[in-house]
Amino acid sequence: MTSGLLTLLPELVELAIFGLGSLVLSGVGVYIEQFALSMVGSGQPELSVWAAVMGAMAFGFSYLLATDQFRPRLQRFLDANADRQ
Repeated sequence: MTSGLLTLLPELVELAIFGLGSLVLSGVGVYIEQFALSMVGSGQPELSVWAAVMGAMAFGFSYLLATDQFRPRLQRFLDANADRQ
């Protein structure tokens, strides 16, 4: 029983790291986009455009992390556990 859990632990840690990383990057993107909107309202269009681009990059990295790392690892984990049962 314990050895089975220990073999799953590295895979679960990887899933948690990639999932949390994607979530954090999404949160950072939302925060930066809100900052960009506040800069538009305060009359600083150059800074707001720069912030909007940085927010879009954070969203892009979050999407890539979720689709290129998290989803395949989750599918591999689920397939491996389905084969064990």
